[in-house]
Amino acid sequence: MDRLDVMRLFTRIVERQSFTLAAQDLEWPRSTATQVIQDLEKRLGVRLLQRTTRHVKATLDGEAYYRRCIAILGDVEDAEAAFSDAKPRGLLRIDVHGTLTRHFVLPALPAFLARYPDLQLHIGEGDRLVDLVSEGIDCVLRVGDLQDSAMVGRRVALLEEVTCASPAYIARHGNPESIDDLTEHVSIGFVSSASGMTLPLEFTVNGNVRHVALPSTLTVTSAETYVAAAKLGLGLIQVPRYHVQADLAAGTLVSVLPDFPPSPTPVSLLYPHSRQLSPRVRVFIDWVTQELASSQKNV
Repeated sequence: MDRLDVMRLFTRIVERQSFTLAAQDLEWPRSTATQVIQDLEKRLGVRLLQRTTRHVKATLDGEAYYRRCIAILGDVEDAEAAFSDAKPRGLLRIDVHGTLTRHFVLPALPAFLARYPDLQLHIGEGDRLVDLVSEGIDCVLRVGDLQDSAMVGRRVALLEEVTCASPAYIARHGNPESIDDLTEHVSIGFVSSASGMTLPLEFTVNGNVRHVALPSTLTVTSAETYVAAAKLGLGLIQVPRYHVQADLAAGTLVSVLPDFPPSPTPVSLLYPHSRQLSPRVRVFIDWVTQELASSQKNV
């Protein structure tokens, strides 16, 4: 068997901490994966993996071999990608922010897959913090300021934010003309999946960002529920403009305090420090960056 294929299998087992999951990712029989690693350990004369009933973990020799394999596989992919006719191939596993992806990414996805027919794409959806290495994910698309030393991040967009409410809410509470007018208002609280805390509203005043924590009778964790609750008149919300553009145009939501907008929200793609940026991840990042840039011009 090709030694590069053996390295790919070994690194996947280390990352997934499972023979079964690694074999599934690479579409290998489980029994074949086991035999290949046994032959590898015999050839090298060292124990690479510690096997328990719950998971698989690299030994000290296994960790050293893993780092060498990652570097070698990255160099091979870079060398092949240097040729103009080399095409990204294989399975690309991403985890994404669902609302953003459905609005900007999915409509253009058929053209992306047609351009790279040797790619297979698996999309997981969520805002939770994921362990990219152990879960076998190549990169994640996330909204907001993210700080994770275990990942490399590339900012791919800045989303314009807007404060809004329903006409019924404005009829009851009035339309504020300044930040000080918010004392008689309520918000729908959005709970951060990262911190578990309810996020305050944010306004830009004379170039400075000001945070305002309003009382909330409702807190949510879903962006879709957040907008739906605002349309029912339950409070003020702050969301990316693209998410409510149709509602603003239809009048089911109205902009509030447009002269004091929230600061724009960054969108980032992140991938592990331990991996070199493979051609398939690189083309996906470049494509997403371009799609978000061009799509926002129409928002």
